[in-house]
Amino acid sequence: MFKWDTLIINANVATMAEGSHEYGMIENGAVGILDGRIEWVGTTAGIKNSIETLAKELIDAEGCLLTPGLIDCHTHLVFAGNRADEFEQRLNGVAYTEIAKQGGGILSTVRATRAASFDELYAQSLPRFQALISEGVTTVEIKSGYGLDFNSELKMLQVAKKLGEEYNIQVKTTLLAAHAVPPEYKDNADKYVDVICTEIIPKIADLKVADCVDAFCEGIGFSYDQTKRVFDAAARWGFPVKLHADQLSDLNGAALVAEYAGLSADHVEYTSLKSVKAMAKAGTVAVLLPYAFYSLKETKLPPIEAFRKHHVPIAVSTDCNPGIAPCSSLLTTMNQACIQFSLTPEEVLAGVTRNAALALGIEDEVGSIEFGKKANMVLWNVKKPADLCYWQGMNRVKRIFK
Repeated sequence: MFKWDTLIINANVATMAEGSHEYGMIENGAVGILDGRIEWVGTTAGIKNSIETLAKELIDAEGCLLTPGLIDCHTHLVFAGNRADEFEQRLNGVAYTEIAKQGGGILSTVRATRAASFDELYAQSLPRFQALISEGVTTVEIKSGYGLDFNSELKMLQVAKKLGEEYNIQVKTTLLAAHAVPPEYKDNADKYVDVICTEIIPKIADLKVADCVDAFCEGIGFSYDQTKRVFDAAARWGFPVKLHADQLSDLNGAALVAEYAGLSADHVEYTSLKSVKAMAKAGTVAVLLPYAFYSLKETKLPPIEAFRKHHVPIAVSTDCNPGIAPCSSLLTTMNQACIQFSLTPEEVLAGVTRNAALALGIEDEVGSIEFGKKANMVLWNVKKPADLCYWQGMNRVKRIFK
């Protein structure tokens, strides 16, 4: 009788455990897996029995790096259509806000997504999903928000669920009906908020197809008061909340989501010190989205030092979407977080593992290599964690465990 199903030996194990330093690194480490869970973590030398008799499968990592499976905690990867024309417009000097006012931006993707069948939407979203998981992503958050009516929002969430089921990837779904005001409510945003609160959220709750509720609190999105109404409805139906907060201006969005003990405030370029302190008190994660920052040529940096000083957990994500973050590479985003936001490689790896799990409310299950957690791990053909942020354009994944 074997003790474990799989035993990995001679690995540089970056455990990323809470409170650890220097990646929680165990050099020449070993990890035992049983029934999809981590059952043992230590050094290879610490295994006293004959290694060959301990597991059905023995993997000699030969000094390669073993990390938790990566977590992309903020994506919009389920959508139809293409917005390369808007990319070209922005390069010719048209502002993102102006494109949105002209009926482009989010609403152009809404038209394409509404028109797509379930199968068409799945087929268009699949390559983006495959690109993420090929780079060691074992958990993905996927938002709705390009439907803006019940049936289309439901279709998006169901496609997201199917992607996870087909590829054995943990997908956390987020209802983002408050992403933009749909054309049928163009002059009556408050009426659309009523629909979200009294129709869409209750129906989605009954069907159990979403894990969380999100909103876009911004001048071109929803006001502070409208967002608060959405959060009140989410609370009534038992949903945790997160928020697109303070991306283009400071509407006190980060403080608002913290008021609801929200999982995360995302973007946060314009977040004030007052909001940072509110996030710290509530345990709300700051999710940084460097690709969107890069794409918009933003110059206002998130308050990184304030987050550090007040011990606000920092996560990093792709923001994969058709408008301002056409990116399906978390490794690229990790590099950008180092270069643009001056995060250290250790902060970035925590941001796509332990803190990303915290931003999704699943920190007890994934995000670090610890006893009892799911055996979602990646073996990389590198020796040191910094290599994951350092060299771009090469996929160093050697093997994915999930």
